[in-house]
Amino acid sequence: MQHRELGNSGVEVSEIGFGAWVVGTDWWGDRSDEQAIGMVENALDAGVTYVDTGDVYGHGDSEAIVGEAIDGRRDEVTLATKIGYDFYNNPQAGHGELPKELDRDYLETALERSLDRLDTDHVDLLQLHNANVDDITPEVRDLLAEWKADGRVRALGWALGPSIGWLAEGDAAVEYEEFDAVQTVFNLFEQQPGRHFVETIRERDDDTSVIARVPHSSGLLNEQVTPDTVLEDGDHRSHRPKEWYETGWEKLEAIRFLEDPDHAEGSRTMAQAAIRWLLAHDEVASVTPTFRDADDIAAWSAASDVPPLSEAEYDRVDDLYARNFDIDGDDGMDVLRTSVDGDDIEAAGLDKRAASY
Repeated sequence: MQHRELGNSGVEVSEIGFGAWVVGTDWWGDRSDEQAIGMVENALDAGVTYVDTGDVYGHGDSEAIVGEAIDGRRDEVTLATKIGYDFYNNPQAGHGELPKELDRDYLETALERSLDRLDTDHVDLLQLHNANVDDITPEVRDLLAEWKADGRVRALGWALGPSIGWLAEGDAAVEYEEFDAVQTVFNLFEQQPGRHFVETIRERDDDTSVIARVPHSSGLLNEQVTPDTVLEDGDHRSHRPKEWYETGWEKLEAIRFLEDPDHAEGSRTMAQAAIRWLLAHDEVASVTPTFRDADDIAAWSAASDVPPLSEAEYDRVDDLYARNFDIDGDDGMDVLRTSVDGDDIEAAGLDKRAASY
């Protein structure tokens, strides 16, 4: 497993991270707490030492599970969590978005409760969870700086979502000196706004890092969702339009050349190639696939050490993306792409509509 630094914070993360949204919730399958703890331990044993959770995942359950899993191994772990959703005072309605709260007193309380559940006196990366750009006031930024100064937080990030977009927020994370990282959906099929942030970082000669989530495009690039897959109603991926999967399967065939079982330096699966494509960007510090079991952990953690994409392979992907992978069809996702009001996305030429919550 290789490691990269978050910005210039001095905090190192494993190139493959463990997204702990899979534990503490049932969105990716039911498992007992013991099984969830075992998954985290298995990931650590595989060299996946960057563990990324959030207080809203299972309303604290994910943090508690991670805290128990890393007991006695805290020094091995680069630990990240997220705060900003007020689940303490609001009921969860299905997969709906909870109210956000970035008041100073609330954030202070949320951080302390997270530290308590994680059973630690500090987190290596603290991220504001889906915060709108207008909510990050000078007072909020001052508070974040205070947390760094008092040692409870080593690095700061801005986690974007839940829908695809959030251009203004990511640009602000690059612009504001307090932030070391921006986390966003980023993969071969969903390259915006991740590519935009990479380009912005390069143009500004900045040191902000990108953390890429959903690297397998919700099951397409790791082929866990195929034309024969039946998604249950409780599976979060069932909310995507059917056009998403239909066009995705066509795109997948267009990039089969990335699979390389006969490479002189070792074999490379499609799932690993999708991760290697992201890691071809120096600005990407870590990639957090959605591990579902021990087999996923073993296969995808190895992506850090399989052959990287050649320049020719990367350029070929770039050319295919510019031509929509030669697919004559829309993926039906425009209404899910958002960035507050959408104006910034339109101004950037991404041609996506805003979504209404």
